[in-house]
Amino acid sequence: MTLRKIGTTGVALTPLGFGTSGLGDMPDTYGYSVDEDRAAATVRAIFDGPARLIDTSNNYGAGRSEARVGAVIKAEGLPEGMTLSTKLDRDPETGRFDADRAWASLEESCTRLGLPQIPLLFLHDPEHARDLDEVEGALDALFAMKETGRAKAVGLAMGRLDIMEPMLKSRPFDALISHNRYTLLNRSASAMFDYAAQTGIAVINAAPFAGGVLAKGADVMPRVTYQEANEETLAPVRRIEDLCARHNVAMGAVALQFSMRDPRVTTTLLGVTKPERVTQTLEWAEADIPEALWDELAELPYETTDPEANRDYKPG
Repeated sequence: MTLRKIGTTGVALTPLGFGTSGLGDMPDTYGYSVDEDRAAATVRAIFDGPARLIDTSNNYGAGRSEARVGAVIKAEGLPEGMTLSTKLDRDPETGRFDADRAWASLEESCTRLGLPQIPLLFLHDPEHARDLDEVEGALDALFAMKETGRAKAVGLAMGRLDIMEPMLKSRPFDALISHNRYTLLNRSASAMFDYAAQTGIAVINAAPFAGGVLAKGADVMPRVTYQEANEETLAPVRRIEDLCARHNVAMGAVALQFSMRDPRVTTTLLGVTKPERVTQTLEWAEADIPEALWDELAELPYETTDPEANRDYKPG
């Protein structure tokens, strides 16, 4: 895969990357559990493939995601050219997210991952902090981490566009992660992507499968953006399923390439929880999709409201 540089940071990303939140065993979010052996096998499959971004976070699975990724790194090393990204998180007990908490979060992550420096470091989910005002201190700390060499590039990763967009414009971020908001079902992040493209911020578009339903189908995964979905909510998914079936193309391939073909998107990031999904994703990224399908898809309606605005957030 080609490498795309993030400004002058020295960090480069491939068009495809893999997320590891599910490897932290988060059944409240994904509806199923993942044990340590399966998680380790999945990380190894990512490391063996051509994608050069693996993403985790301090609070995914109460630290289990970082610990499981870190166990493979400690045993085998981080592959050459692989960019690891993780995220600063609020205190899980109190919700505190000030400068001291940010530095503590970094040290926790480095210990779990076995790394002294984080190539790509994000401030994560400040909208869930106990006090948005104190997050300014965490932001100061994030940029201090870059200045002191503890991170090479820094970014913002969160829900709630109404909070994210002003925050993104307040600092010289290198990158952003947006999830669930630029998919076949929803385009609410489009204006933010325009801004990022204009200002040189790398766009990492996460969750192109809307939490899995656009990869597994409405019958297998009746959830949209991690929320249990009724038939009304699943109706747009079924329309896309029907369209893909008529063209004999996997819906997951269409959902993935919809993101990857957008020139504003630096990297498309998707979560996997077993080695077979890594292989399948790489195949979907190269699948031949007829132009007629894209033309028909363009005629289908989509949401423009932020699906994260009223999400019932569960950290596990």
